[in-house]
Amino acid sequence: MGRAPVQKILEILAQMYPNPKPALVYSNPFELLIATMLSAQSTDKQVNLITKKLFKQYKTPEDYAGLAAEVLEEDIRGCGLYKNKAKNIIQTCRMLVEKFNSQVPRNREDLLALPGVGRKTANVVLSNAFGIPAIAVDTHVFRVANRLGLAGSNAVLGTEKDLMKRIPRQMWSDAHHWLIFLGRKVCQARKPRCTSCPLCSACRYGRNNK
Repeated sequence: MGRAPVQKILEILAQMYPNPKPALVYSNPFELLIATMLSAQSTDKQVNLITKKLFKQYKTPEDYAGLAAEVLEEDIRGCGLYKNKAKNIIQTCRMLVEKFNSQVPRNREDLLALPGVGRKTANVVLSNAFGIPAIAVDTHVFRVANRLGLAGSNAVLGTEKDLMKRIPRQMWSDAHHWLIFLGRKVCQARKPRCTSCPLCSACRYGRNNK
C-alpha cells in the first residue's frame, strides 16, 4: 500500500473519531497497568465495573503485594482468567515494590519483565500513561489493520511492525484507538458493516467484498 491510500485512511479515521481516548477508566499509570492486565479476554466495560470498586480498596502496589491470591480472585471474579490474573497482578506489584520503587517503569523492557505483562499491555501503558508513541495490537487492531491493508501479516508482532512502518510516529497512539473503535463499531469480526463504512472504497477487504 502506497502513501496516498494510507494517508486517506488515516484522514477518514481522524474525522470519524476525533480526540480518541482509552475506554478504560484510570487516574494514574499504576491504575492503567492494572486495568490493562485485567482487560485480556474481558470487555473494557466489564473491567471498568470491577476497577471502580477495586481502585477504592487498593491504591498502591504495596496494597496488592500483601494480598492472598484468593482475596484478589474474589475482587476480580467478573474478569475472564481471573485466577491467573490475580496471581500475576500480585507478583507484578511485588516486583514494582522491590525493583522499581513502587513506580510503573517508563520503558518497554522493564514493563515486559513484569509477570503477566505482554507487548500489548506494555504499549498501552507507554502510550496512554507516559505519552510515548506506541501501537498496541489487540484483536480489533489486528483484524482491522489487515482488512484495511495497513498491515499484511498473520502475526501480531508483524502487524505492529507494519503499522509502525506505514503510520507516522506522531500518529501511532491515535491510530491505535481509531482502529479499535472501528473494529468495535463497524468492522466487526463476523459481520463487518462494509456498506455503511466511510473507509470502504479505500479498504482492501471492503473492495473485495462489495
